[in-house]
Amino acid sequence: MGTVTPRSVLRYETWTLQPDREPDAEPVLYAMQCAVDGETSPTSENFAEPQEWVLRHCGQNPSHHTYREIITRPWRTWLQV
Repeated sequence: MGTVTPRSVLRYETWTLQPDREPDAEPVLYAMQCAVDGETSPTSENFAEPQEWVLRHCGQNPSHHTYREIITRPWRTWLQV
């Protein structure tokens, strides 16, 4: 009786990646982070709220002039047929 060896089957497929805009997609979320002290605004679906946090933060910390925008955007993939 001969030895049975595993055999690999490769299947190449084309996938697509794009932002998830389906009705049931998670919301896009925004936040801002101070690059000086690392403090981060609350996360919000409305970008105006993190912007207001930046203005309050720099008002309380006049030497803090640089910030990072943090965007959490849902993405999805699907197999092209």
